[in-house]
Amino acid sequence: MMLHRLTATTMFLSSSPPKLLSQLRHSYSVLSNPSSPARISLIWLNHPRRFATAAAAAAAAKGGDTFFAEENVSWTSLGLSDKVSQALFNAGLGQPSLVQAACIPSILSGKDVIVAAETGSGKTHSFLVPIIDKLCNGQEESGNAAEDSDQGVSSVRKISLVLCPNVTLCDQVVRMANGLCGENGEPLLRATSLCGRQGWPVNDPDIVVSTPAALLNNIDPNKYKFRRMEFTRRVKYVVFDEADMLLNGGYQNKVIRLINFLRFDEKLLSRSNGSNGSASELPLDLESESSLHFSSEDEEDIETEAVSEDEENFEDDVDDSPEAGTGKVKYRDWRRVRKTYTRSKQYIFVAATLPSNGKRTAGAVLKKMFTDAIWVNGNYLHCHNPRLKQRWIETTFDTQVDELIKAVNHGFKSRSVEYDSGQCRTMVFANTVDAVESVAKILTSAGIECYLYHKDCSLEDRAKTLVDFQEKGGILVCTDAAARGIDIPNVSHVIQADFATSAVDFIHRVGRTARAGQYGLVTSMYNESNRDLVAAVRRSGELDMPVETAFSRKRSFRNKIKKRAALKRITDSSAAEKRALA
Repeated sequence: MMLHRLTATTMFLSSSPPKLLSQLRHSYSVLSNPSSPARISLIWLNHPRRFATAAAAAAAAKGGDTFFAEENVSWTSLGLSDKVSQALFNAGLGQPSLVQAACIPSILSGKDVIVAAETGSGKTHSFLVPIIDKLCNGQEESGNAAEDSDQGVSSVRKISLVLCPNVTLCDQVVRMANGLCGENGEPLLRATSLCGRQGWPVNDPDIVVSTPAALLNNIDPNKYKFRRMEFTRRVKYVVFDEADMLLNGGYQNKVIRLINFLRFDEKLLSRSNGSNGSASELPLDLESESSLHFSSEDEEDIETEAVSEDEENFEDDVDDSPEAGTGKVKYRDWRRVRKTYTRSKQYIFVAATLPSNGKRTAGAVLKKMFTDAIWVNGNYLHCHNPRLKQRWIETTFDTQVDELIKAVNHGFKSRSVEYDSGQCRTMVFANTVDAVESVAKILTSAGIECYLYHKDCSLEDRAKTLVDFQEKGGILVCTDAAARGIDIPNVSHVIQADFATSAVDFIHRVGRTARAGQYGLVTSMYNESNRDLVAAVRRSGELDMPVETAFSRKRSFRNKIKKRAALKRITDSSAAEKRALA
């Protein structure tokens, strides 16, 4: 009876085979080609020889890759203040990672930075730490300037904006920012999230973390024109976390609109200062009256200004001076001179998967919009992590239930991955909500308790689930909603009950383990329908090739596999006909 019930619960899993992954191929030629018209600086991380922790030393002894920077690289040597360095040490972060060692000086330089590095490489602290350092130094300088000023007029207090695709990631970034505390135990800066039904922050935070939709709702120019002007004026550092997601799909239009708001404010500041000096230091009370009054056409121009190839052909010598006697500016002409205005904000884009093939991919968009940006690429971007041990199990309709239970039990019994916490955490991925529910029923019927995490769970339930999973360990059965950006330490085992439907999903799933220099185990279950896909994925790992060419969301590797299989059937059929006629 139980076997019948277990088999019944797997009907959904086998009824519709998962989509296939895109082809894997090494392709960094676009980024590294010196003849490319985009002026992009690249930083490639080198493997250090010395390590700061026992985990890193063990990695070196086993011939794997490295996570931490060299032992002589400290937080202060990267340019951080003693106060921030001590806060990092107090938070248990004694040594920077390779990615952090490359990102922090680049961000401190003030230039736009694009960080594309593998999951679990420390990207969140890579942008938070230098921004907090710069904001702390800015507060001290503003305080000194106010004391020394005869008029008592200080510059605008700078803040940072961090955009994330969902509420869970926003809350995580806020926790990490507020986790850096001074000697008094208080956070160095105040970070707050602006998501869902939360209203505008009452106390002025130093770091605002929000989703694009929530931010746009709170700075809607039709409702909050002055709030928008004040907010965009104060924002000095803008971070786009999970940038590849934010620059695609339903997020793209909102994010482009926000970028246009921020850039338009830069143009206003540049114009007010005559393109001389520091545009970001203009106090709010010194704004020209015209900067607060737009026509409906001006608003439409800001909101609909798109980044296109035609924009590069606009003339640079358009007369954008104020109209005589009116004090108003021809704002519609300003977008045509975006190459000449003085920059007053810093843009930082962070992602674990950043495709650049194709005009509309996230990487290609960033190259066009931020031509002078510094690119920081991880050693294993889009590649298999050598700290991962991978198991591949082909299943049938009759064997998939037993193999799933064996895989879960194998994770608990395995001695290949050990953590100091003594708790074992396993994440089981399925492609849909129904599949997650089916897998949970299978495990429960086998006497294995598990947590559920998918989009149909409420935000409160999801938050509680993550806390319980992190504190108590166990099994988390989830969709790809738990695959991107969520940092759960010491996940020892990842199981793909359904094989990933895209290259991006595959990378983010396996990236839940083997994080921060640790080792991890990945068990991938597949069937006949995606056998060719798995063969391609395994071959890319053997050849140390990145998962690069399949990142266009409109083209899937499954279609290529289908086409290849169809051609093979035609060829075999033709050969069979020839043999029959012979």
